[in-house]
Amino acid sequence: TMTIHSEEQIVDVHVRSGVYSSDTIFDYTHGYIATRLFSRNACFIMKIKKEIIPDLQEIGRLAFERETMRDVYSPNNVWALFQAGSSRIGHLKDWVLYGKHIENLCTGLPLYE
Repeated sequence: TMTIHSEEQIVDVHVRSGVYSSDTIFDYTHGYIATRLFSRNACFIMKIKKEIIPDLQEIGRLAFERETMRDVYSPNNVWALFQAGSSRIGHLKDWVLYGKHIENLCTGLPLYE
């Protein structure tokens, strides 16, 4: 499911698929995306690259198209590949940078950037 909070510039995406379940937050105000993978008990954070990631209005349009047409092709489909690396636990300076929504999603989990 996807919820768009236009006034806060936040998109919440919840995927419920057994071992592949995840929650993702697109925080356009702070410019970051965070994905919490439940199977790995970890949080992955990446900077929003405007040339790759659709803006808030475009994500809403793509979601609407997908819902109404069920199988729409778009060149703007977003896939991310996370590579193993070092992790760390977030600290106050991280949460100031990433914002409260990502803090709520990722507090206490290893962070991978």
